[in-house]
Amino acid sequence: MERRPTRGGVGRPRLRSTAAAFTSLVAVAATSLVAGPAVAANSAGPCALPRTAAHHSLGLDTWNASYPRPARTLDAVMVFLSFPDAVPRLDPADLVSDHFPATSRFFERASYGKFALHPHPRLRWIDMPRPSTDYAIKRDWEPAMRTAYLRDALEVADPVIDFSRYDLVYLVADPDAPGVDSDATKVVNFDHPLSADGTDIKRVVTVFERHPPDRNVLAHETGHVFDLPDLYHRPTDGKGDWDTHVGDWDVMGSQFGLSPDLFGWHKWKLGWLEGRQISCVKPTGSSMLTLEPLDTAPPVGASAGTRLAVVRTGEHSALAIEARGSTGNDSTTCTEGVLIYRVSGEAESGGGPIEVVDTHPDSEACWDQSVYPPLADAPLAVGETFTVPGEGAKVEVADRTRTGAWTVKVTTGV
Repeated sequence: MERRPTRGGVGRPRLRSTAAAFTSLVAVAATSLVAGPAVAANSAGPCALPRTAAHHSLGLDTWNASYPRPARTLDAVMVFLSFPDAVPRLDPADLVSDHFPATSRFFERASYGKFALHPHPRLRWIDMPRPSTDYAIKRDWEPAMRTAYLRDALEVADPVIDFSRYDLVYLVADPDAPGVDSDATKVVNFDHPLSADGTDIKRVVTVFERHPPDRNVLAHETGHVFDLPDLYHRPTDGKGDWDTHVGDWDVMGSQFGLSPDLFGWHKWKLGWLEGRQISCVKPTGSSMLTLEPLDTAPPVGASAGTRLAVVRTGEHSALAIEARGSTGNDSTTCTEGVLIYRVSGEAESGGGPIEVVDTHPDSEACWDQSVYPPLADAPLAVGETFTVPGEGAKVEVADRTRTGAWTVKVTTGV
């Protein structure tokens, strides 16, 4: 069950002792498995892939109830941490404005107003007991050092923060402290939740961003809190391109993307798209569809229309087809059109759970702005047809209506 925030605070129990809390605690980055109970997904249908044990699985027939589902207002506390080896040069309010209201607006647009993220910043620095350099903060953090940081942060914050009031926790470090590495920002999951103020803390977002921060970085990390996977490809040797899977097309791939709105599949998983907005394409034959732009909220009182077409290709795989425009979170997009991508419910976070199909493999676009120009022109335009290799599916964009919708013909079994 999802926890509603309470507004109490009298007689708050203290955070469990360090020995009790951290003897059994495993603090792991957002790329590892945190299992949880399942609850029924409202919009599951015949083309919904089953959720698997893969971390942040994109199967969506059930919801992992260990994560808060962003289908209501959620409250997030921002805790600002300073260190004895640096005097903060910034006011916490400056760091709040780095991320809000931009992050809240991102989710408001992405969810068509169905979800609201309310930040609650504690506008004072809270002193950590050790110098920042003692924690050896870095992207691939040594577990013992990461655990020490989290232990100290929660211990100093607990006397002044009532954690029972909040659904999300952002631990924001002084960006000017000498030991703070901006590349270390990430979600940390607890294998065994901590208990504070009568509530379980299952995960926190550790923020180490410079000022000003990377664009959309907190939207990306908050996506992990809602059980969304990393869509980028991390080269095993540290070399090569990170954006070969999805390019600019989702903030979970790149926070710098020109088209960072969440994929329709993600919106379906989160409950922002309903079953009536999903078209399950039959396995053989042709279907004519009218796809409304994913990034445009329906007018008040108007029909939501079809936002996502799905071709089931296997027990744990599917093709997804959606229209992407130049409004909302995608206002800086490089190209508009009909985007096709593969979805795998068995793939781990960071292991390619979504791969955009390049319908123009011999060209690229926006080379001076795109995070991965070969996929910047991935969508099909009006009059174009593409047969997806190995999937027996052909997609033809026949027209674009006066209202901006795309008329698409999908032929399967070819």
